[in-house]
Amino acid sequence: MAEPTVVRRSPAAAFAARFEAASAGGGLRLAETPFLTQIDLRVDPKSPAAERIGTAIGVPLPVEPGTVAGGGDLEVLWLGPDEWVLLAPDGAAPGLVARLTEAAGGEHVSVVDVSAQRTTLVVAGDRARDVLAHGCTLDLHPRVFGPGRCAQTTLARAGVVLVAGADGFRLLVRSSFAGYVAEWLLDASVEYVGPAA
Repeated sequence: MAEPTVVRRSPAAAFAARFEAASAGGGLRLAETPFLTQIDLRVDPKSPAAERIGTAIGVPLPVEPGTVAGGGDLEVLWLGPDEWVLLAPDGAAPGLVARLTEAAGGEHVSVVDVSAQRTTLVVAGDRARDVLAHGCTLDLHPRVFGPGRCAQTTLARAGVVLVAGADGFRLLVRSSFAGYVAEWLLDASVEYVGPAA
């Protein structure tokens, strides 16, 4: 008897062709970055555990509200006074959770792998801010919300974590809302790229 094959399917996989078609004009790029490792971390930022965690991961936990630290293979997003989400490549969760847990020692710290909870949608290009402004009340001007900034907010009434980068934005969207937000992005982008296929 053949072994069953398990194939992962990302929450917005059905939108890949439509995202590609909407991105053809060059002024806007829509995409999904599926299966990122996402670890939710809760720790007192003034505790010895927070310092040990920063040392263990090679990135001090940011303490300024709405900021992002790190880069490359590990980013740390400030979500609240004692909460961060760590973003890393697919498959990094077991090792990252182990490092965080070991660094925490016996102190009160919460480390939870939330990778399956959300997917990441990308909105990039010259018109990215215009598209997002249709459904987000944050001031997205680069002087206010430029690279290295993040916020928990709503986009078209869906809760998202919005992350500003040098070339656009990433939206951490709950898997159950990925289809809705993808459809909304395609609809909001029509005036900038023409009808999506």
